[in-house]
Amino acid sequence: MEPAECTNNQSNGNHGEDIIGWFEDVTEKAGLVQTQTLRKILEQNCSVEYLKQWLGDIKIQEVDGFVLESLYTSLVPLASHADLEPYIHRIANGDTGPILTQQPMTTLSLSSGTTDGRQKYVPFTHHSAQTTLQIFRLAAAYRSRVYPTREGGRILEFIYSSRQFKTKGGLTAGTATTHYYASQEFKIKQEKTKSFTCSPEEVISSGDCKQSTYCHLLLGLFFSDQVEFITSTFAYSIVQAFITFEELWKELCNDIRDGTLSKRINLPNVRKAVLDIISPNPTLASKIEASCKGLEDLDWFGLIPKLWPNAKYVYSIMTGSMQPYLKKLRRFAGDVPLVSAEYGSTESWIGVNVDPCLPPEDVTFAVVPTFSYFEFIPLHRHKQDCNLAIDDFIEDKPVPLSQVKVGQQYEIVLTTFTGLYRYRLGDVVEVAGFHNGTPKLNFICRRKLILTVNIDKNTEKDLQIVVERGSQLLSKSKAELVDFTSHADLLTQPGHYIIYWEIKGEVEERVLGECCREMDASFVDHGYVVSRRSNSIGPLELRIVEKGTFKKILEHFIRNGSALSQFKTPRCTSNKVILSILNLCTIKRVYSTAFAH
Repeated sequence: MEPAECTNNQSNGNHGEDIIGWFEDVTEKAGLVQTQTLRKILEQNCSVEYLKQWLGDIKIQEVDGFVLESLYTSLVPLASHADLEPYIHRIANGDTGPILTQQPMTTLSLSSGTTDGRQKYVPFTHHSAQTTLQIFRLAAAYRSRVYPTREGGRILEFIYSSRQFKTKGGLTAGTATTHYYASQEFKIKQEKTKSFTCSPEEVISSGDCKQSTYCHLLLGLFFSDQVEFITSTFAYSIVQAFITFEELWKELCNDIRDGTLSKRINLPNVRKAVLDIISPNPTLASKIEASCKGLEDLDWFGLIPKLWPNAKYVYSIMTGSMQPYLKKLRRFAGDVPLVSAEYGSTESWIGVNVDPCLPPEDVTFAVVPTFSYFEFIPLHRHKQDCNLAIDDFIEDKPVPLSQVKVGQQYEIVLTTFTGLYRYRLGDVVEVAGFHNGTPKLNFICRRKLILTVNIDKNTEKDLQIVVERGSQLLSKSKAELVDFTSHADLLTQPGHYIIYWEIKGEVEERVLGECCREMDASFVDHGYVVSRRSNSIGPLELRIVEKGTFKKILEHFIRNGSALSQFKTPRCTSNKVILSILNLCTIKRVYSTAFAH
């Protein structure tokens, strides 16, 4: 079921068609391939502790594939991360027995989600890196059909590794992207796709977002004529990088002119790696300088085609919480197409973009049926609008991939090679159509996720914990919190969280500042903490609203048909009317000093 490896003398074009041919084959018989995938997962791991409690001594090899599917889904319950967390923590603490997988784990990924206020570990194995390489090769093949690139060309990649660390039991832990960029598969990907990143490993893994961004920009400009496309994991990172460029372009030009490196780069290994690559190029510097002077007058519209004339497209995750950044990204891109990257999570890759010519707003993802065993929980709404603050879905019994219906919304359930069994991912998707026998999915939203600016993910529970901690400080002033809500402000740069409080009693500004700082520092989501430290998410803003503000919100809902008995204050809102009420009633604003350098 895996794509055949190509020999080194095969051209990129042939190689691309080979992997597309493999994908066409497995999607033609997607239902059968899913049955085979589940069997393969269970044959590898049927004797692990977690599965034995449900499957007992069933001899997997002797059970018919379709019977096995039915047995598995009837005996093994649906699970959340909280259900699997005790097992994962035992592994993190050094238990090497067959708990979730037959082979001992050596690596754990740190998801940007949270579970009850704690960092969320997810298993990462060699299979994780292999499927990452596989989906990148597959996606590159589909993109090259629409936007052919030159072999040996370069990629301007705004990619960043965070620091890996050891768990109590000695396992390596870090983000999934960090593991991937450190893997052999990342090097193989460049060889297989015949496209090479502009920046060396020292820049990618520097651990300092600002220094890495400067070097990415410098090397991208140095190799500007060779750059075939521009990419990052998230669209937000590309936008932030070019906002930085607007401020630092003169300094970058000086470094290109003289073959030097700004004093702002103070990491010795990064300095050496970059200075080993660049050399003085006064002609290029003058050309960039002239272009930037013209771009300033255009508010940087068309920056990408002006500075990277051979760039064929911009490639990144542009769905979900990244959509608000498309307007700014399109200004930078001008007439260069935006191509949405693949659909996946820390837990598993899910689908590939087989129609890269479609704009990000219309993109769908064809499920890769060999990556995991997929189930889909049918979801029905009480209301049609996707209110991320109130999860009002009604669920039906999960169905296999082969039984999903066009137009229906589902929550994805995963069974993976890495030790997750009937794992509820929390993503809401809609089936838009089919690619052969595999569904093409639209990402709709996250269930119960209410606050997100870029890679951060915070739930209603996370917000409640944070507000509770902050509001405890109100007791100093003998005041109390009446009600609260929140909003992720994406209009300012960088984006930031706003929390609205209605308070009973008088509170000094100093105390409100302490409350605000406490809330900002209390978010434990890894994506939020990393983004705050690098200032890619701005300081938390606390807005105090006048007495009776939340009553006005209640009255608005009732006027629009809600019943008083069913009303719940939305804990996060993007509703323009509600925001208008909140902002008109704001009487005080305080900004957090947490994470201040």
